[in-house]
Amino acid sequence: MKKSSKKKQLKNALVLIFVSLIIGATIGCQSNLKEDKEEKKELLIYCGITMIRPMSAIAKIIEEQENVRIHITKGGSGNLLKSIIINKVGDLYLPGSDSYIKTCLKEGTVLDTVHVGYNKATILVQKGNPKGITSDLANLTKKEYYVVIGNPDSGSIGKQTKKVLEARGIFDEVITNARELTTDSKKLVQVLINKEADIVINWFATSTWEENEPYVTAIPIDGQYATKKKLVMGLLKTSKYPDIARKFMKYAASEKGRELFNKYGLFDIN
Repeated sequence: MKKSSKKKQLKNALVLIFVSLIIGATIGCQSNLKEDKEEKKELLIYCGITMIRPMSAIAKIIEEQENVRIHITKGGSGNLLKSIIINKVGDLYLPGSDSYIKTCLKEGTVLDTVHVGYNKATILVQKGNPKGITSDLANLTKKEYYVVIGNPDSGSIGKQTKKVLEARGIFDEVITNARELTTDSKKLVQVLINKEADIVINWFATSTWEENEPYVTAIPIDGQYATKKKLVMGLLKTSKYPDIARKFMKYAASEKGRELFNKYGLFDIN
């Protein structure tokens, strides 16, 4: 055999080996990527708007600890519950009032719960209270004020507002006088910031946030009408990863979790 022919065969053999190595490495990388993709679990959390900040902070911690992606769907607690019932997916649910969780427990939608904080309804007015509005709930029946309240059917604050006003015996009067019903706590703050309302009832926590504090003033409601409402997180029966969901719950209910909820006005409420 000629020397040039041997060289050609050797060259071809080396090329085949090189190509085989490249293909092998590529397949190995694709396999690893596929495994990584399969191993990346995901949690879906339904969260009332008022609690989104501490929940987002805890989500970041659990994502790092458990190598998991966490998606948080926020909105009015009543609307979120409707989504849970209709879509039948998700791992955790944190509404603005434990009354929603009690309903879920009765219906078997939630399997387990933990207490993570408190909410309390308060009167909110524009910063500095320019109209000198008092803590008397009857102010919401006066036509001289532009009144906005939450819708009892869409969010926890609307539901709690109804209870507060019914306890005072003026719910129907306030509904008649109200210029607008909103879906959630965020919109109740926004109408004050935009100076589109004189008085609202909202969760106290919203008045403590740095972006809201310069625009609103909180006026406490008499304790016989507005009491602290427990914030209770529930493990949904549809959870795909209940073990990881329980770790989230455990952290939220821990001392570190309490510090986060307290930071955003959701625990040590007078």
